[in-house]
Formats: sequence, C-alpha cells, structure tokens
Amino acid sequence: MYHYFKDKAFLGNMKRVCSDIMNQLKQQINNDSVMQVDIHLVGSGAKNLITQNANEPIDLDYNLCIEKTFDINIHNGRAIKEYIIEQFNYVLNKNGWSNCKDSTSVISTEQRQFKKGNHTPFSIDVAIVYEDYNGWHRLIHNKTGFVAFDQYYWNDSPQSKGLNDKVIAIKNEHLWEDVIDLYLNKKNMYLQRNDHNHPSFIIYIETINEVYHNYFQ
Repeated sequence: MYHYFKDKAFLGNMKRVCSDIMNQLKQQINNDSVMQVDIHLVGSGAKNLITQNANEPIDLDYNLCIEKTFDINIHNGRAIKEYIIEQFNYVLNKNGWSNCKDSTSVISTEQRQFKKGNHTPFSIDVAIVYEDYNGWHRLIHNKTGFVAFDQYYWNDSPQSKGLNDKVIAIKNEHLWEDVIDLYLNKKNMYLQRNDHNHPSFIIYIETINEVYHNYFQ
C-alpha cells in the first residue's frame, strides 16, 4: 500500500539532484532552435505529496511542457519524442547517468541511490505535455512491436482546464489536508484494482477536481 514518504533530508537531496538534471535538459533544448519548453515537477511531487508503495523505489514525475515548436510540427509526435530523448540522453550521459528508456506515456531514467544516508532507489519519469484552451494534453507512444508502425498521439487529461486556479482556491480556504487524504486514498484504490492507467498526475487532477467540487460547486 502507498504511504507518504517522510524522510525530508532524502526528499530534499533527491529533488535537488533530479531538478538539476531537468534544468540542464531545459537549457539544452531551449538553446537549440527546435522548440521552447518549460519543465515542472508535477502535482504530487511539487506539493510534497511524494508516495512510496511499501519499500519500492520512488519515481519523481516531471512534465516537459512544450510552449512553442519551430522546426517540428506539434502534431508530429514521433519527431518530438525522438528529439527530446536525444537531448535527454546527452544531458544524462554528461552527468554519469545511463540512457533513458521510452515507455508508453513517459521517458524514464535508470534508478539511482545515494551513497550516504537513505539508500532508497529513485528515478525520473518525464511526460511530454502541452496546454491549450481545452486543458492539458500528454504525448502517448503506442508500441506495436514494429517500430515503423508505432503510433504517437496527444491524449487529453480529463478536467485539467483551470487546474491551477482550483489549487489556489483550495489553499486559500485551508483545505489542503483534504487533498492530502484523498490523494493517498485514490493511489491505494487504483493499486488495489491493479489499474495502471492512472499515473500520479492524473490522480492529482482527479483529487483537485473532487475537493474543489465538494466545497465550491
């Protein structure tokens, strides 16, 4: 079952290391002429809602947000993901990390451990997203077993429009404890259902919407 990770020293070190890697990736891409991006530690991690399932490794989730594209069309998902993987591998290798792995909805790094203190393994998961007037969209790579026939498409994140405004409203009314409790309950609910279609960011969106609906609508 999931629980909130309490070792603040470890969490601080992990965020520092991972955010340094991600800032280097942002600079690497933005200094090129292909696209302009921003990178954020997404919902759960950014709001200190980092969970761990029993004693398993911890994944720190980031959104790589495409703000503009220049040499690549936003609808060319294959070219976008291949370009970002190439830049990510350059940054990772420069810092002594192995190449990343491409999965359906994220790009994942190898697991790392600190030599001193808490030895819990951790890794970085990066989702490629963009936002328009309809909300957030996440790049999906549907693998077919034949690379040439793989499908790339943008998947809508349900009810993600105006998410930040809802977070502000909830915090202003001192209701964040409701978010903390509900988020953990949802993580464990999907775990018990063996449901792998609800990553942390989607659960975070669901949680914010449900708390907001309960108090403001």
